[in-house]
Amino acid sequence: MPTRPSIPLLALTGLLLVAAGTAVLAADGETRDWRSWLRLFPNIAPASHPVYIEECGSCHLAYPPGVLTADSWKQILAPESLADHYGDDASLPDDLVVELRTYLMANAADKSARIRERAFAVPGAAPSDSSLPRITETPYFVRKHDRIPTRLVTDNPEVGSFSQCNRCHIGADTGVFDERQVDIPGFGPWKD
Repeated sequence: MPTRPSIPLLALTGLLLVAAGTAVLAADGETRDWRSWLRLFPNIAPASHPVYIEECGSCHLAYPPGVLTADSWKQILAPESLADHYGDDASLPDDLVVELRTYLMANAADKSARIRERAFAVPGAAPSDSSLPRITETPYFVRKHDRIPTRLVTDNPEVGSFSQCNRCHIGADTGVFDERQVDIPGFGPWKD
């Protein structure tokens, strides 16, 4: 019968991992604590489906599937929605839509075990109009961005919109959305 590792052994392993990470950071000439080391890891699972990254990522950040619910992804991938995809025609062949829908719905916020992704699934205020679902209108997104002056984003020609996550979140493509790693073009690091 296999034995389970003891709690002290698991604690020691964790401590050694944190120490190793800190040593690697220190070797780069940076002094950081263990929390900054943890910020290097994704807090939202990044997009990983090659077809999704190619098709959707060719026009904008291939948003992590965990930032919208399965129903939202289903609505976005409806043929009429793709024909008028936030003002653009993003129509795709039916077989490709089925493949993308399967991936996005299986990895959506309401299907996730990740705490931050589940936060995107919490219902809240209805969208401001009858358009497609928007990540920027989810209660979680609004709460996390409510202190950022619009002049730094929408009035900033280097950003243009809150939907341009990768303009300010330097780790967006890898799923790192830590607020301490925000660098707003033309303004620098975000300090709350």
